[in-house]
Amino acid sequence: MFQRLADELPVLIPLLAAAGSGLLRIVAILLLTYLARAVAFRVIRTAMTGRTHLDERRLKTLETLVMSVARYSIGLAAIIAILGVLGIDTTSILAGAGIIGLAVGFGAQNLVRDIITGFFLVFEDQFSVGEFVTIGGQSGLVEEMGLRVTKLRAFAGEVHVIPNSNIAVTTNHSRGDMRAMVDVSVAYEEDVERVTQILNQTLAGVKEANPSIRDGPTVLGVFSFGPSEMVFRIVARTEPMAQWALEREIRRAVKLAFDREGIEIPYPRLVQVPASATKIGREVR
Repeated sequence: MFQRLADELPVLIPLLAAAGSGLLRIVAILLLTYLARAVAFRVIRTAMTGRTHLDERRLKTLETLVMSVARYSIGLAAIIAILGVLGIDTTSILAGAGIIGLAVGFGAQNLVRDIITGFFLVFEDQFSVGEFVTIGGQSGLVEEMGLRVTKLRAFAGEVHVIPNSNIAVTTNHSRGDMRAMVDVSVAYEEDVERVTQILNQTLAGVKEANPSIRDGPTVLGVFSFGPSEMVFRIVARTEPMAQWALEREIRRAVKLAFDREGIEIPYPRLVQVPASATKIGREVR
């Protein structure tokens, strides 16, 4: 047995050396890929930082897109290099139109559509990183725009990953002034003019304390009648993403003012009649 191993040793040594050399080369390629990505990302960030003529959100969107292109390009180059180390002829693979056609036939059409749609989303500036949008029923802040997918961060923290080719209708909540709207219910017994005056005084204080307000808040008057209340509507124009905070502040200020002025906000009441009282009523009848 040992004699046989000794006879095979001259053949095994070159094979082991070649295998070890190939493994070292693959490790080196992976290390260079990691370093190339780090350097590319740093260069992209530096280049984008100097472009002060672009909007900050637009700049962030372009930065994520270029990084996505760099990530895919460097990864593809690493795969080709590793295949070359393994002795696979990458030239024939890249040049073979039949292989490319087969890949498209097996689902690469979706990838191509994702990439094309991604470019149109960026160049048409439909939305940018950091904006609040609704896409396909999912709402959230745009966290990343890549070549293939767009990522939304919802209020609860979930991340919605949406393929770019699935983006058909987009609602952007971060462009232009946003509207804050609050409905206030008041009992029918209250005086309309007095309620309106108190609301105007209260809203004047809210406006002074909120620099995000662009217009208003304005009391539109009695907007509707309910079963037990008059409904006053208040509207205002704010900076993007500030409308919800303003609505909460208006409700708080109105509640404090109504408590102070003794204005009733109607609410459902439950009247309990004791069984003894019911029995007495029957006896009286």
